[in-house]
Amino acid sequence: MKKVLITGASSGMGKVTAIYLAKKGFDVYAASRTPRKLKDISGKNLKPLELDIRDFKSVKDCVQKIGSVDILVNNAGYGLVSSVEEMSEDQMRDQFEINLFGLLRVTKEVISVMREQKSGVIINISSFLGKIGLPLLTFYNASKYAVEGVTDSLRYELRDFNIRVHSVMPGFFDTNFARENLVVNEKVFANDSPYKKIADILAPQIIEQINHGNDPLWVAKTILKIIEDEDFPARVTVGDKARKFIPMKKELSDEDFERRVREYYNLG
Repeated sequence: MKKVLITGASSGMGKVTAIYLAKKGFDVYAASRTPRKLKDISGKNLKPLELDIRDFKSVKDCVQKIGSVDILVNNAGYGLVSSVEEMSEDQMRDQFEINLFGLLRVTKEVISVMREQKSGVIINISSFLGKIGLPLLTFYNASKYAVEGVTDSLRYELRDFNIRVHSVMPGFFDTNFARENLVVNEKVFANDSPYKKIADILAPQIIEQINHGNDPLWVAKTILKIIEDEDFPARVTVGDKARKFIPMKKELSDEDFERRVREYYNLG
């Protein structure tokens, strides 16, 4: 039975994927800072595990408890809504601490295990916003762009050890992301903020699109396809928004694409 470690598994795509893969016969370790949220679904094939990806010791302890790891799904992450001008040093660092450095800590520890066993699959849950930018999501965008870079480089680095690395770029999905995983810098919405106008236009649209997005089971099924297909592409888009914007980004010039995005979100 192959062992799967999923980070950020207490809600959203992570939780849905953990349940789905457990039902498919995998030995799933659902890791989270709040594993108690998974007690209601824990079972023989699904084991909640405490993990703080900000802490190297927590990461090391978690991987040691599992032993061998056949598949790693780097899912933990959140989004910061802020202008660059109004962000704080802590907000900036926290965004990258979770979305990028946390991913790298877990990946670093798991690579050692996979290299010894001469096999493994690493799946990074990125975002379609790892390929296109949106205002007020600069730090989230940048962290996901970085995840895409990590994915590309690791594919070269780990190829000789029979370790596959892939990226999943979801669009907007109907999860708790907007309610639990969006951190808002309130300065942006203050009456004296120079960015209040764009925030008032964009934020409600993004939240609406997330809350009425695609079924996260789509992501879980895509992850299973990646695991089962040794020739699966390096990255895949999942969800209506991702499949709309990523091809458009490739087809248009940067300036024309920006114009389309401004029109789509009524940004003027």
